[in-house]
Amino acid sequence: MTPDLHTKVARVQSCGCFQGNKNQVKRLQQQRSGLLRRMIKSTDSRLKPTDRSKAKPKKKRDNDEPKLVERPQGSSAMFFQYNTQLGPPYHVLVDTNFVNFSIKNKLDIIKTMMDCLYAKCIPYITDCVVAELEKLGQKYKLALRIIKDPRFERLHCMHRGTYADDCLVQRVTQHKCYIVATNDKDLKRRIRKIPGVPIMNVAVNRYVIERMPDAFEPMSKK
Repeated sequence: MTPDLHTKVARVQSCGCFQGNKNQVKRLQQQRSGLLRRMIKSTDSRLKPTDRSKAKPKKKRDNDEPKLVERPQGSSAMFFQYNTQLGPPYHVLVDTNFVNFSIKNKLDIIKTMMDCLYAKCIPYITDCVVAELEKLGQKYKLALRIIKDPRFERLHCMHRGTYADDCLVQRVTQHKCYIVATNDKDLKRRIRKIPGVPIMNVAVNRYVIERMPDAFEPMSKK
């Protein structure tokens, strides 16, 4: 406490008209306690219990403590945004509507894939894609006959249900060696969120590839 403030308090208290200066003494005492809280630590023995409780430091809340966040492990195939597992022969995961669009445009799936990528392509069909085509009925007999070609590799599914989109997304998330062939807008939107996975779709009388690394693009496009 500064000596001037201490002198003022003593002078007011020694004055004969103490009752008249009650408010002034109270104001000076508040200033003195404020100075004590600012100048003396809360652990100092000179502080009164009431002042010590006011000057007690605030405890940290539970929300202020750092939280541990678990993140999925990144694929070893990824070099930044570049997928090192892509290369000929290409492994192409075929979706249900990709087969149907190929039939409507009268495209040979394997031949048109090779014309698009200028390399050998191995189409893969999962059990859930076959189940979806079987559920569609007699109209899609030709699609079933095409995917049962021995050149199509069959992938067995261990999950429950026959929803193919979730299966394809899970496979390309775990294994980065696949290209997803689909014309489904929702599935393409989900695949685009996964880094390093190219998408093949059916355009007018040909296949189009997107998100393909520059090292494996056809030479005619460079």
